[in-house]
Amino acid sequence: MTTTNLRFINPPTLARPPGYTNVVEMTGPGRTVWVAGMIGTRNDGTLAGDFRAQAVQLFENLKAALDAVGAGFEHVVKLQNTFLDLAQLPVFHEVRDRYVNTAAPPASTALQVSGLPRGALLGLDAVVVLPPA
Repeated sequence: MTTTNLRFINPPTLARPPGYTNVVEMTGPGRTVWVAGMIGTRNDGTLAGDFRAQAVQLFENLKAALDAVGAGFEHVVKLQNTFLDLAQLPVFHEVRDRYVNTAAPPASTALQVSGLPRGALLGLDAVVVLPPA
């Protein structure tokens, strides 16, 4: 699959962000996929252990969701990351960077919330852009 219909841009007039891209542009025909509600649950529905374990499981779950539509992490253009504690952001980045293209990382936001479903410590939504089927 090609990602030639995507441009990852950090304008020189903006400060370069650490670990994400400010602007991701899609041109031409393509498919857009929204992935919602990713948390660090195993296939049996139980949560993985600590924050790091949940982060790894979350990205493995995202990988499975991407596989279901014939996508890879190179097609992810936006991540919405939700945390109970933003102090865990460095651990999250360490895990995330094993999955995403760090040379052209997706646009990304991080939010701290007071609670997540099932006692999860973090959650994630993603926007994925693919060439036409």
